[in-house]
Amino acid sequence: MDVTDLERLPLRERKKLRTRQALVDAALELFTERGFDGVTLDALCDAVEVSKRTFFRTFGSKEDVAMAPTQDLWAAFLDELEKTEPAAGRPLFEVLRDTLLGALARMPGEGWAHQVLLSRRLAAVTPSMDAHGLAFCDRTSRAALVTLRRRFALPGGGDLRPRLAIDLLVAAFHRALEGWAGSPGPTRDSLAAAVRDACDAVPGSLAVTLA
Repeated sequence: MDVTDLERLPLRERKKLRTRQALVDAALELFTERGFDGVTLDALCDAVEVSKRTFFRTFGSKEDVAMAPTQDLWAAFLDELEKTEPAAGRPLFEVLRDTLLGALARMPGEGWAHQVLLSRRLAAVTPSMDAHGLAFCDRTSRAALVTLRRRFALPGGGDLRPRLAIDLLVAAFHRALEGWAGSPGPTRDSLAAAVRDACDAVPGSLAVTLA
């Protein structure tokens, strides 16, 4: 959300969003400095000068606040999916790819990209974040499948193809994120390029044969 969109919101909603962003900023800074387990919830709340009650009105856990940058991306993906117009004859995977790229374009620039990088590094050394991420991916994939079947009249029942298309998108994103995080000067635009490249590689990956 850009500054113009933020200013259009009621004061109460603006305050909530600013508190949320302050918690994310402080959490990623403190977790990076001291380690995820080295920062108590009390210390995080004190740094932002909010109560635990306020924290839990905003996030469900320390893992949620640490993973907020990528969770925000996938929330935007689900929102974009609700607005995507059906296009007869288009491959579903292409629609999903373009929807994710559209969500990426909504993310607030390089500050967000830096936070994604910090969150990624934390998850690599924090088992509870890794497990939390797997559960989040599954919930998001299920939500996307419900939306697809409701809006695009996709086959239901035992047809595995729609869910597999979503799973392939998620896998391509993770591979893109992995390579992006190790690149020099990662940006939001370079992450979008990495996602596009990873998605483009999916069809070929299914055709790889063994020597």
